[in-house]
Amino acid sequence: MKRSVFTGVISLCLLAGCTPPTSTQQDEQKSMTSTTVTAPLWLEDVEGQQALDKVSGWNKSTLDKLTADPRYEGYRQAALTIVNASDKIPYGSYRGDKVYNFWQDENHVRGVLRRTSLTQYAEQQPQWETLLDIDELSSREEKNWVYKGSSCLDSNVERCMVSLSNGGKDAAEVREWDHSTKSFVKDGFFVPEAKSSISWADADTLHVATDWGENSLTDSGYPYIVKAYKRGQSLTDASPLFSGEKTDVGVFPFSLTFAAKQLNFVVRAVTFFEAENFWLSDAGEAVSLGLPNTANINGIFKGQLLVSLKDDWTPAGSNATFKSGALVAFDMQQWMDTKTIGAVSLVYQPTERATLDSVSITANKLVLNRLENVANNIYVYDFDGTWQYTKLALPENGSMSVSSANKDSDIIFVSQESFVAPDTLYQVDVNTATISSLKSIPARFDAKDLVVAQRFASSTDGVQIPYFVIHKQGMQYDGSNPTLQYAYGGFEVSMKPSYSGILGKNWLEQGGVYVLANIRGGGEFGPAWHQAGLKTKRQIIYDDMIAVAENIIAKKITSPKHLGIMGGSNGGLLMGVMYTQRPDLWNAVVCQVPLLDMLRFHTLLAGASWVGEYGSPEVPEERAFLEKISPLHNIDPTGQYPSILFVTSTKDDRVHPAHARKMAYMLEQYGHDFEYYENIDGGHSASANLQETAKRTALEYTFLSQKLMN
Repeated sequence: MKRSVFTGVISLCLLAGCTPPTSTQQDEQKSMTSTTVTAPLWLEDVEGQQALDKVSGWNKSTLDKLTADPRYEGYRQAALTIVNASDKIPYGSYRGDKVYNFWQDENHVRGVLRRTSLTQYAEQQPQWETLLDIDELSSREEKNWVYKGSSCLDSNVERCMVSLSNGGKDAAEVREWDHSTKSFVKDGFFVPEAKSSISWADADTLHVATDWGENSLTDSGYPYIVKAYKRGQSLTDASPLFSGEKTDVGVFPFSLTFAAKQLNFVVRAVTFFEAENFWLSDAGEAVSLGLPNTANINGIFKGQLLVSLKDDWTPAGSNATFKSGALVAFDMQQWMDTKTIGAVSLVYQPTERATLDSVSITANKLVLNRLENVANNIYVYDFDGTWQYTKLALPENGSMSVSSANKDSDIIFVSQESFVAPDTLYQVDVNTATISSLKSIPARFDAKDLVVAQRFASSTDGVQIPYFVIHKQGMQYDGSNPTLQYAYGGFEVSMKPSYSGILGKNWLEQGGVYVLANIRGGGEFGPAWHQAGLKTKRQIIYDDMIAVAENIIAKKITSPKHLGIMGGSNGGLLMGVMYTQRPDLWNAVVCQVPLLDMLRFHTLLAGASWVGEYGSPEVPEERAFLEKISPLHNIDPTGQYPSILFVTSTKDDRVHPAHARKMAYMLEQYGHDFEYYENIDGGHSASANLQETAKRTALEYTFLSQKLMN
């Protein structure tokens, strides 16, 4: 999914963390809760022997219990068949005259980077040219490499900086690669393992933000110093360009093409949602663009700098006020000449139940993906002094995303899916509005008798919260249906209908009901939907989740005995809060790569970057609220709780595995029922490859089946 420049940078920024504190004997005595039981800080020592011994014991207990269930192997094999299928859509990025694809299957566990022509790509069985085999590289270098993407030079798509992570961590080393020779460039650019952000300034210069050594990372673990790294130089000799502050989230370079020239920028993320954008002049000056600090840059189209707004904005010298959620534009050349923003025009203003999902720029068109009442529609815009648009005539049956677009072509790829309709990939010429169905996958599960409905639950403040429910036709409304409710609720991330073969095969086909809740904190209805639950207002997000659960129980779709919930990362925090606040509503909780210690989250890995979302434990008012919701600090020693499965990864250097470890430790001390699985590799996805994905999901569905179906 294409997003704004800033959002894209922050997405890379989220793939980060810092070194956790090591344990000491006195740490073990420090109390992490207000109860008599303590969660020792040695659990924060990621690969400390004492912590890993504890993890090993929990893992063995859970694996022995879940893998012994005959359903486990069936679920695992079904998931393996799906993730390793040879008839998956090879999603590609169209650059130059080639389509590039990263592919994984049972023969390519770590994957291969490959390419083919646009004509070949349309064939059922394209002839692929293998560029980089990650399995072969891993074997040769004796590393567990996980491919983390590549950034290629605009003027020469053969030259790219390839990111490789050892074990799936967010931290990666970055090497210069040449597609034409299918090899790493001898004496080429190289950045050692770190949570780096890199932008090509020109063919012989990189702008690099990385770990430069002592005091070069922010409190969030991201770089705040950007340097110019010249070809032939040692990285240590790179020249300073820009520096932020240690208290920032981070500083990240990026570039935009304007009037056949590349403009270089940095974004200084002061907080997760506030940033300053600077143009780097040829003379080395950093000039502020003068944008609101909550605005995102989305690119340049026909000389107009596109900016999406998160708050209302009245530009200096203007009588017009542009509303939060709007996409606006102004003349870039005028800004370059005067360093001031001229007349601002409105490109798109969402309605109350809509939002801008993504922005893509092609050679001649601007493409907006608009989310309207949690359904996507694609619009093609043009500009000749005024903005005009047309809606693409794509089938309206679910979610859509622009999976590939670039400024040198009007060919884009659009992916479409729904809960019950498998993915279809369309090739679209946006200049002529020519649409052709390019590829689709066969059904991975039997959906012929499944029903999909969008319903609404009233939250505590009366706001109607939409949710989707998927179930078999003829379902009995008697409260006996095993039901899985999923949600995220944070960081303006929208939860949209999607096709999951594993969910369909291992849950829906088994008679399970699935509920996707579009609770606040997400981005389904624009910035206001997200901002409604920021910091000390966050309880409304949890009220929304509870409202949906109570609604489906009241409708007798299910009952607490048969209702389970699942969520990861910020959704893992949601699971923890649901576990402690309303244990009476669920019989199973799957808590994936979670945040759970909300009084120390800002000291662990990337945690400090999320203070803009959650508030700060260093601010008394915000700490008081966080203490009320923090799952680790709200366990009732004598409470009655559902069983909970924690899923995390030792290699997760974004959300520290100590969150799950400490929560499990506390539950163990109190004798509460829990299961625990910490994958040694895998990063924030808790899976470094498709085999691990199959294993993890099989464990989750076995757990849910035991608790909700037995």
